[in-house]
Parts: sequence; structure tokens; C-alpha cells
Amino acid sequence: MAIRPILTVADGLSVLKQKSKPVEQVDDALRALMDDMLETMYDAPGIGLAAVQIGEPVRVIVMDLAKEGEEPAPRYFVNPEITWASEELFSYEEGCLSVPEIYDAVERPAKVKLTYLNYQGEKVEEEAEGLYAVCIQHEMDHLEGVLFIDHLSRLKRDRAVQKVKKLVRDAA
Repeated sequence: MAIRPILTVADGLSVLKQKSKPVEQVDDALRALMDDMLETMYDAPGIGLAAVQIGEPVRVIVMDLAKEGEEPAPRYFVNPEITWASEELFSYEEGCLSVPEIYDAVERPAKVKLTYLNYQGEKVEEEAEGLYAVCIQHEMDHLEGVLFIDHLSRLKRDRAVQKVKKLVRDAA
């Protein structure tokens, strides 16, 4: 396993705005990518990471919603699809590893049903709500080339990008 660099809006948006391609099959090479993604996410630290955020525009997400002090509970999502979303909305203050130190409220469906392939390549169908629903929708946005700041006003989005660029400049 290896920790990979996470692309940020300061790196430019060409890769982050790409629509990710479906995965043909879950094999050892893909599992190695997912292992790297998980290690990268834990190191950041974060609770979710899409492959495109490390420069791999494929439809793969890793996630772990375990709270501090709980046993890790890694989840893997290959070719995830939302098959239903509730009309009821839920607002949550989101952040993103590709938009470091920026947080803002985003409104999304409160519940979703999804299908995906797991780490073994088995098809899974389940319902998500609460933080799980927020996180899976946030990460699936990445697969479509959408960042959480794209849900904000143009002014807030532009300010967020400028703030991240300044953070990166100051850190260099």
C-alpha cells in the first residue's frame, strides 16, 4: 500500500472535473488501487475518497465512517449508482480533501438507495441515510466531475478556490 498525493483545486481542475470511467472488473490491480486510496484517505485524514482525487478517473470510492476510538470500518464502492433518492432533503456542513480547510452547508436528498460492486466484486444493493447518504452522494459527485463547492453560489465557490490556492502558496 502507498499514500498517494491528493489533487486539490489549487492543482487546477482538469483532472478533478473529468467524468470517471466505469471499471471493467474487480481484480487484484483494482484492489491495490483501493488499498492505496484507503491508506491515503486515513493519512489525510478523511472519511471518503474518490479515485479521481488521486488522479485515477475511474468509478471507485473508499469510505470509513467509524468515529474516533471505534474499530475502522472501511467500505469500497466500484461503479456505484444511486437508484432512488428521497424528496426529503438534509443539509450538512461538508468539507473535501480536494478543497482543504473549506466547509459549507450543502443540501442533498436525506436518503438514497444505491447499487455497487464491493471489494470482492460482488453486487450490493442498500439504502443510505444520514452521514452515509451525505458522504456517498459527495463522493459520487466526484465521479461526475462535481465538487461540493459547485453546489454553492459562484461567489462562495470562487472565494473557496482562492483561499485554497493561497494556503498552498503559503505552505510552499
